[in-house]
Amino acid sequence: MSKQETIEYSAPVGDSVAQTTCYMCACRCGIKVHLKDGKLRYIEGNRAHPVNRGVLCAKGSAGIMNVLSPARLRKPLKRVGERGAGEFEEIEWEEALSIITARLAKIRATDPKQFAFFTGRDQSQSLTGYFAQMFGTLNFAAHGGFCTVNMAAAGLYSVGGAFWEFGEPDWEHAKIFLLIGVAEDHDSNPIKLGLGRLKERGAKIVAINPVRTGYGAIADEFVAITPGTDGLFVLALVHCLLEEGAIDTEFLIRHTNAHYLVIDAPGTAEDGLFARDESGAPLCLDRADHQIKPASTLGADPALLGSVTLPDGRAAHPAFALLAARYSDAAYAPEAVAARCGVPAATIRRLAAELAEIAFNQPVTLNVPWTDTSGRRHETMLGRPVAIHAMRGISAHSNGFQTCRAIHMLQMLLGAVDTPGSWRYKSPYPKPIPAGPAPGGKAFLENGALAGLPLGFPAGPQDLLVDDNGEALRLDRAFSWEAPLGVHGMMHMSIAEAHAQDRYPIDTLMVYMANVAWNSAMNPGEAMRMLTDKNADGSYRIPFFILADAFFSETVPYADIVLPDTTYLERYDCISLLDRPIGSAHGPADAIRIPVLKPDRDVRPFQDVLIDIAGRLKLPNFADEGGAPLYASYADYMVRHQRKPGIGPLAGFRGADGQAIGKGEVNGDQLKRYIENGSFWRHHLPDEQLYFKHSNQAYLSTAKAMGLIDKDEPITLHLYSEILQTFRLAAQGHGAHQPPARLRARLEAVMDPLPIWYEPIEATMVNREDYPLHALTQRPMAMYHSWGSQNAWLRQIMSENRLYMNRETAGALGIADEDWVVVESRNGALTCQARLMEGVNPNSVWTWNAIGKRSGAWTLDKNAPESERGFLLNHLISEYLPADESGHRASNSDPVTGQAAWFDLTVRVRKASAAEAGQTAPHPEPQRAPFPVRHPETLQYGAKLETAK
Repeated sequence: MSKQETIEYSAPVGDSVAQTTCYMCACRCGIKVHLKDGKLRYIEGNRAHPVNRGVLCAKGSAGIMNVLSPARLRKPLKRVGERGAGEFEEIEWEEALSIITARLAKIRATDPKQFAFFTGRDQSQSLTGYFAQMFGTLNFAAHGGFCTVNMAAAGLYSVGGAFWEFGEPDWEHAKIFLLIGVAEDHDSNPIKLGLGRLKERGAKIVAINPVRTGYGAIADEFVAITPGTDGLFVLALVHCLLEEGAIDTEFLIRHTNAHYLVIDAPGTAEDGLFARDESGAPLCLDRADHQIKPASTLGADPALLGSVTLPDGRAAHPAFALLAARYSDAAYAPEAVAARCGVPAATIRRLAAELAEIAFNQPVTLNVPWTDTSGRRHETMLGRPVAIHAMRGISAHSNGFQTCRAIHMLQMLLGAVDTPGSWRYKSPYPKPIPAGPAPGGKAFLENGALAGLPLGFPAGPQDLLVDDNGEALRLDRAFSWEAPLGVHGMMHMSIAEAHAQDRYPIDTLMVYMANVAWNSAMNPGEAMRMLTDKNADGSYRIPFFILADAFFSETVPYADIVLPDTTYLERYDCISLLDRPIGSAHGPADAIRIPVLKPDRDVRPFQDVLIDIAGRLKLPNFADEGGAPLYASYADYMVRHQRKPGIGPLAGFRGADGQAIGKGEVNGDQLKRYIENGSFWRHHLPDEQLYFKHSNQAYLSTAKAMGLIDKDEPITLHLYSEILQTFRLAAQGHGAHQPPARLRARLEAVMDPLPIWYEPIEATMVNREDYPLHALTQRPMAMYHSWGSQNAWLRQIMSENRLYMNRETAGALGIADEDWVVVESRNGALTCQARLMEGVNPNSVWTWNAIGKRSGAWTLDKNAPESERGFLLNHLISEYLPADESGHRASNSDPVTGQAAWFDLTVRVRKASAAEAGQTAPHPEPQRAPFPVRHPETLQYGAKLETAK
């Protein structure tokens, strides 16, 4: 035989490997970055990382193309032409920072709220929010109000945690798993791993969604629900459970406020509040001796039904009795809601029976002893193996807060909160209810800082940020009577409210990592108009706009100053317990990013820039008493900053010897220890602390010692929300803090202490005969926000999108596969192509979001398919609802949290004429890059990036 060359299948692809954290989405997976001669060769998953355990999706693998993208900004820019024209001059960093510092210094010295600061899907909110607090502006908001604040707020105000970032299913023990409104864009690698585990074990997966894609495609059952009716569907499940008596009453009494006595005194200031003793402790009725006692009394047998007369003569009912009376009503029977939900009554009843069967006849028992906060010893952990996960499909509706509360109520009734087999808290959750202090904005310290962080958790009307007339103090109206629990702010209203100037003007708007003129706009056309609109004297309506981003997005041409950020492999980042960490049900964890590459452009990490600006402004806690900056960089801040004594951005390797966890003195070698450990830290909780964290004595003591919570007291779950009732009473005219007259009826309706369902608000304000179809967006697994569709590898997976329609619905309209169609809403029209499918609710159309691009943006060719055949449904949405009888236009948002109501859109569709077909519309003029564009001709592993001449 002739000698053959040996093929080495596992040959090293580089000469060094760096371990860091991915940022191609918000999953925060661990990655290994292979380098050769300091250049990128390959990215793979880190098998030791707790988030992804080595699994990496297409986005993560394609991160190499984001880091090499021709769309990367290269130098600070100053606008020299009209806004939107894209005419800039390159300037030095010192000039850019001097311009910004001078402007912000003047604002801070006169009226700090004239500076508005909004951040997109960044992961440094603990820093950016702290900057706003120290500056003294209440006008700070984060991405969540655009995304899933309904989920976060409903969970935090119900169970002290929430879906996705604050909780996860028990993949190892669940026997049935409901995905409600879940697409593939969030937490995709952990969910894929979990679904695989469920499949291995034979657990049933049920996808409840108007659209069958991704996770739904592999589900055992798909329920094609009508958009916006998820809450009604869930309440019908509750109706069935009540009919059959399939309720975990022991769980309710031990862990929730189901047995608390609720005062029944209509028309009074205490109606619907809990009856309390002299010390303020809630009361219950003990069935054993028929005495009224503190609800926490050991050995009591609290009543869940019936009524009682209080010592002062007023009537009261256990909270559960109110719940049972409401949802036992025939109005919630499956037969009554089936048509509206688009789900047969028999299906609803069967699913309810399956949940009851699995929860109560197939429980999971772990032989793990534990002790509760009352000192009771339990030899085993009993769990109801029903797990639920929900996402934007319910959150992005104007009824999403109460829908999400309904889901958490369902979990509590089944005893499926942090028990074996159910939904579990991710550390550092659970948190007390409310989860933190009230938002700052009314009180100031002597140094000019807000007395509290600008985002917080109202515990009642007294915590709202409103003036003496009950009108909003914040630009975006969060934490006002128009969005009382707007815990992430309302970034989607920032441009519209700044433009309106109906309360006060702002001077400077600064936005980080949000494409507010396009994909992160409720309506791109309106956003672009408002950013370029001028006053009568020729000045811009929004005087000054600072944008920080790494790429040439559609928003860049509208900025006055552009600060070029690094990509995620060129900087330090902190995925902190103070913000959105990577903890799991098994214990707390956090992570860092490290600069794997040295930038080849004149760019700086925005976090470094923000700290620099804070030092120049001599902001409190960013400068010492002599005015010298306290921190040299974000890396320095990550190690030395302390929010409270012993508590900083990073929880691992604290203390002089690096052995303290969660809480401990500053360790100068902390970053080194993280890097040596793969750029992450995690703490494994012992078995006795893994479940029942809301009332697990050992866990709560550990959480307090680590600084995760302030008190190791039990966290009672809010089946009934007394907090919401306080807002409802205010709307009825009670208390020192009351809403304006125009909002009273709405607040009384939506601030119900028990979950309710109401039709999405926009649908009640349009003629549904004119706009009969619901219109939704989902993000594909290979894309995230605007970032993916500039990526050369990901574009090969998807570079254009279609309007997906139910085949029968399309046929009735004379529409065939790939036909060009016109989609119209109350706000306008767009032209695109249709694609037909079976797996979609017949009354709904949908498309992939974030694919459509403005021609020329992101340095894509002006005739790129993303602009020629790609489109955004955003063009059909509005920031505001139609005017009411008085002419007032309310925000197109959930009235409880201010969540953008993306998915309330209703449309009509017709086949396009020959003259309308061929190109998506609207189709704004192509944008031009503010720098010479150089596209790579070829890119091979290890090869230099060649540029076209």
